[in-house]
Amino acid sequence: MYTIVLDTNFLITALKFKIDLFEEIEKICIFDYDIAVLDKTLNELKGKSNEKLIKDLINKKKVNIIKTDTKDYVDDILAGLDNNFIIATQDIGLKRRLEIRKMPIIFIRQKKYLELKNVL
Repeated sequence: MYTIVLDTNFLITALKFKIDLFEEIEKICIFDYDIAVLDKTLNELKGKSNEKLIKDLINKKKVNIIKTDTKDYVDDILAGLDNNFIIATQDIGLKRRLEIRKMPIIFIRQKKYLELKNVL
């Protein structure tokens, strides 16, 4: 079982391109999974456009919130997770860090669908 962790920029970009990310994740993930966000991701959304819409969607879809007790940046926390996690991100720097470790990644392609990479 994997936990798919949604990064801040992934949430913002999916909304911008009107991608139903939950439906798209269901299409590409033919295995058991949970969907989560870091509590720090919710903090990063503060003051961003569509903050309320994204938070309402997270609540409506019952996305798990992972509590963190570190002062590390969100990207550092995500890059430090083990291979039981799939990171959904559009952040190029984070994607590179994850690819070096062969971590599973979900990202948006052609502004309309999701791609899953590095899953065993």
